[in-house]
Amino acid sequence: MENQRPTVKLPQHHHCQVCGKAIRSKEEMCSEKCKKEWEDTVKRKRFQLLAWGLVMVVLVLISVMTWM
Repeated sequence: MENQRPTVKLPQHHHCQVCGKAIRSKEEMCSEKCKKEWEDTVKRKRFQLLAWGLVMVVLVLISVMTWM
């Protein structure tokens, strides 16, 4: 047979969404630091989405007002 690598069975796991570290299936994040960083990222993304939405509404209103 050719060079066969031994197979290693890993326990059921996920990876931390922030740092990529392997964690147990039931956990979401590997540490409180990663959890806080994830929450800050979500808040920032939500604010960016809201800001872009407001910019688009203002641009549509301006374009409608110029056509009148």
